[in-house]
Amino acid sequence: MSRQKAFTLIELLVVVAIIALLAAILMPALRYAKEQAREVVCKSNLKQWSLCLTMYTDEHDGRFMPGIDEDWDTGRYSWIYTLLPYYQEPKIRLCPKARRTEEQGGVLPYTAWDVGVTNPTYFSYLQDPSAKIGSYGINWWVNDSEITEGAHLASNRWRRLGQKNPGTIPVLMDCGFMLVRPEPDDPPPQTDGQFPWSFGGGMRRACTNRHRGAINVLFMDWSVEEVPLKGLWTLKWHRTFDTANTWTPAGGVTDADWPDWMRKFD
Repeated sequence: MSRQKAFTLIELLVVVAIIALLAAILMPALRYAKEQAREVVCKSNLKQWSLCLTMYTDEHDGRFMPGIDEDWDTGRYSWIYTLLPYYQEPKIRLCPKARRTEEQGGVLPYTAWDVGVTNPTYFSYLQDPSAKIGSYGINWWVNDSEITEGAHLASNRWRRLGQKNPGTIPVLMDCGFMLVRPEPDDPPPQTDGQFPWSFGGGMRRACTNRHRGAINVLFMDWSVEEVPLKGLWTLKWHRTFDTANTWTPAGGVTDADWPDWMRKFD
């Protein structure tokens, strides 16, 4: 009788070793592909927001909404409320890297904001709880408002479309809160995810490592671009925003000046 040939222990160990080696080689590639897929979805979300904003501005003579500064009792001029009629899919409110709030178990910096928690009285007019949650924020300086808050001058607002070099003006982006009000001298956060809830918020709300050292930004020409974190200070956030400020090489900044967590980024 013929004997059935079987694998020896050595042969099995060799096969297991080969499988483990292949897995070790493939896993980084799979992780990279997954990251890329999330970035594509995030950019697609921002593109859909550009359509919402286009419809709104088309109906309002090219002007943006007044922002959260008007009608404080209802907040009906905020972009969160104003754009509700222009989209059907609530998923576009959330970057795939930041779907859950801290209350839902999200971990900084990959968290969504919840205005129903940070300011429940002000946002009580939003009856749908999902409408209070998101992970994108508007550039406060595009809003069409006369309000001046502290050093944030109303004269610096863009207010409407039709600006020179619109591809340098941020409108909506990955953000730790619903809005961001950058100034040239805003410092970077000392730790990733250090989102200040205090007045202004500064650049720290947008400067977070959501997409491999970058965030996605929707610009006023409705293009969507990935912007390196250190490049945020080179964008034209408002009319007098000096891009040759203290947080650019032109301003004398070196790698050693950045917080430890940012030094590895280009």
